Amino acid sequence: MAQTVASVKIGTRGSKLALSQTGQITEQLSAVGGFDAEIIPIKTDGDVLTGPLSQMGGTGVFAAELRSAVLDGRVDVAVHSLKDLPTAAVPGLALAAVPVRADARDALCARDGLKLSELPLGATVGTGSPRRAAQLLAARADLLIVDIRGNVETRLGRVPGLPGNPEAAVVPGKVADLDAVVLAAAGLGRIGRLEAVTEFLEADVMLPAPGQGALALECRASDTDLSAVLGQSLAAIDDTDTRLAITAERALLARLEAGCAAPVGALAHRKGSMLYLETVVVSLDGRRSLRLKKATDGLSVVGATLLGIELAEELLAGGAADLADLGAKA
Repeated sequence: MAQTVASVKIGTRGSKLALSQTGQITEQLSAVGGFDAEIIPIKTDGDVLTGPLSQMGGTGVFAAELRSAVLDGRVDVAVHSLKDLPTAAVPGLALAAVPVRADARDALCARDGLKLSELPLGATVGTGSPRRAAQLLAARADLLIVDIRGNVETRLGRVPGLPGNPEAAVVPGKVADLDAVVLAAAGLGRIGRLEAVTEFLEADVMLPAPGQGALALECRASDTDLSAVLGQSLAAIDDTDTRLAITAERALLARLEAGCAAPVGALAHRKGSMLYLETVVVSLDGRRSLRLKKATDGLSVVGATLLGIELAEELLAGGAADLADLGAKA
């Protein structure tokens, strides 16, 4: 018989998006395990510091404090947006569950219902992501990319007339001042703002960040024991196909030694007996790019990892390090 647990503390960032996605996961875990769960908001450096994310230490600024809270016992499970989770493992922690992935695509939210090809010459498009910026410029060299930060509602507030935007100012002096913004479709879906999307950007235009659309549930390594209710519950909501896909994407990212400041997109998916991985590296000005695809029939964590590493090696051999600021060299 599994060891019972009275209650579980679930750690998350305090943004509307983070609380929304954590609430959904918490309901699943509670239903499977039959325990009470309490959501504990944790303030991270990424929520406090200002300036471009790429200059603040990268994705780790959102994950470090959550990971510390798990290790010191303040919470039992941390829920991360997987694309915010550094690829390096932390001793004592385990990536215990990767639930079914939501829409991995990026989404354009533009004024007047415009699509990317319909934006006027020199249109202003907001994003805090070098990956998105580089791919936008590759598609439309005339665009003016504006670096933005803030939560989803704040970013949407930069575009005039979007459905659901409040009448009042969201950011004093920075409201309705952009032609469009680009955000993750998954995040918009999780807070019920998909009506603001004017175009979902397909992979041939914009490959997402590795892990985009997926969530990561981390716990103490000792709590993955399948003889315990928490370990069983986490295992029950882990999705094999999603885990294989994100394993390949993150292995590629790790081999490239690339963080959120690097314009690298990657997306893997399983189809039948094969796992496919597509990737692109783009120069920051969008003028040069290298796009590759590869597949494997090794449908295991080891097989997915090797797929990511091998495709990264092909990128490096093709000169990817000369296109972008990657830590790895061929």
